[in-house]
Amino acid sequence: MALWLLSVPLTDNALAQDAAGAAAAVAPNPIDTGDTAWMLISSALVLLMTPGLAFFYGGLVRSRNVLNTMMMSLVMMGVIGVTWTLWGYSLAFDVSTPASEGFGKGIESFIGGFDWMFLNNVTADTPDPIGYAPTIPHQVFMVYQMMFAIITPALISGAIVERVTFKTYFWFVLLWSTFIYSPLAHWVWGRGWLQAIGALDFAGGTVVHISSGVSAVVAAWMIGPRKDHLNKPHTPHNVPYVLLGIGMLWFGWFGFNGGSALGSGSLATVAFVTTMISAAAGGLTWTIVEWVLRGKPTAVGIASGFLAGLVGITPAAGFVFPVGALLIGSITSVCCFFAVSFRAKLGFDDSLDTFPIHGVGGTIGAILTGVFATKAVNDFGNDGLFAGNPGLIVTQFVGVLATYLFAAVGTFAILKILGQFMELRVPSSAEDQGLDIGQHGEEAYGEDFAGGFSSFESSSPFAPKKV
Repeated sequence: MALWLLSVPLTDNALAQDAAGAAAAVAPNPIDTGDTAWMLISSALVLLMTPGLAFFYGGLVRSRNVLNTMMMSLVMMGVIGVTWTLWGYSLAFDVSTPASEGFGKGIESFIGGFDWMFLNNVTADTPDPIGYAPTIPHQVFMVYQMMFAIITPALISGAIVERVTFKTYFWFVLLWSTFIYSPLAHWVWGRGWLQAIGALDFAGGTVVHISSGVSAVVAAWMIGPRKDHLNKPHTPHNVPYVLLGIGMLWFGWFGFNGGSALGSGSLATVAFVTTMISAAAGGLTWTIVEWVLRGKPTAVGIASGFLAGLVGITPAAGFVFPVGALLIGSITSVCCFFAVSFRAKLGFDDSLDTFPIHGVGGTIGAILTGVFATKAVNDFGNDGLFAGNPGLIVTQFVGVLATYLFAAVGTFAILKILGQFMELRVPSSAEDQGLDIGQHGEEAYGEDFAGGFSSFESSSPFAPKKV
C-alpha cells in the first residue's frame, strides 16, 4: 500500500467494505482439504478396479477370447465416463428438495432430475447444494460416483463372455447404465424411496453387486450358452492374470468402501478395516472348504474367496464392528462356494460365475447387514438384529427384492429391444475362431504361443463339475 494512502480518512462506505471483507476472511470454508484428498485418492482406487476386473475375467477365459473379455471391462471407462457426464449423474443424484426438507417427494423418490446434465452447476469450489457430501467439492463427489457407475455394468460381462457380439454389449451397457443403474443409485443413495424406508447399503451391495449379478443371469439366459459349454473343459488360460486381477480389485476396494464414508475420518477407518477383515476371512474360508471337500486348495479358489468376502462386506462396511465383518466374510464365502457348485451342477452357462459371486454375495451381505449393523458404529445407520432391531432384516429384504425385480425386468426389456435390431451373439464359426480376431481383429498372443494353459487341468470352481 502506498504511504500516502495511510493519511486518507476512511469513509463509512470504505469501513463497511472492510468489515465485509474481514467477515468473509474468517468465515469457515466448508471444503475440507483432508476429506478432498482422501476422496480423490479413493476415486482413483475405484477406477483401478476396472482394469483389475479385466485381468481377473481375462485370465479365466480361453486364450482366443482374452482381449475381447478385457475390452468388455475397459470400454466402460469410455462409455460410462461420457454418459455419466452428460446425463447419468444428474439422473442418479439430482433432486430439487434440499436435504433439510427430507427425502424427495413423488417422482423424485424414483429418479433424479435434469439440472445437473452436462455437469451444469456441478462446481469444483463448492459442495453440492443438496447436501450429499458437505466437506468435498461437488465435482469430487460426482467423479467418485462415476467410478462406481463404470465398474458395475462391467461385472455383467462375466456371464456372457466368449459369445456375445461387442456391438450388442456396447449398446446394452449404455442403456443399462442409464435405465437401471442410475435409478437404483437414486433409490439407495440419492434420497430415493429405498433410502427413505431405511434400507442400508454403505457401498453398493444392492446398487452394484445384486443388480449386476441378477442382470448377468438374465443376459446369460437370453443370449444362450456357449456352443461347447458342456462338451469341452473351459479352464482358465492364465491363472496369474486372475491373481493379479484380485490383487488390483482388493487394493481398489479400499477406496470403494473406505471412500463411501465421503471423508477421511473415523467412518472411513471403520470401512477400511472391515473391508480388510472380511476379504481375509472370505479367502481363508473358501480355501479351507475347498481343501476339505475337494482335496486341494486352488489359486482360483482363494481368489474367489477373497472376492466373495469383499462383495459381502460392501453393503455393511460402515455399519458393523470388525468381528461382524469377519463373520460376514466367512458366511458369504461359504454361500458363494456352494452357489458356484450348484450353478455348475445345473449346467447353466453363467461363464465366470457372476451371479454366484456377486448376486449371491451381495444378497447375503445385504441381509447380514440387517443382522450385524449397529448405531454404535455409525449414528447415520441403524441397529440390526443383534442390536435389538430385527425389523431391519425385513427392510433389507425389501431392498434386495426390489433390486432383483427391477434389474431382471429391465435387463430383459433392454435385450429384447436390442434383439430386434442386431444379433445378440456371434455366429458359430466366429465362436470357434475366437472373439479376439472376429470382434477386434487382433490376437493377445503371438504365433509362438502354444495356446496358453490348454492342458492345465484345474480344480477351479469355474469349471463344470459334479457336487
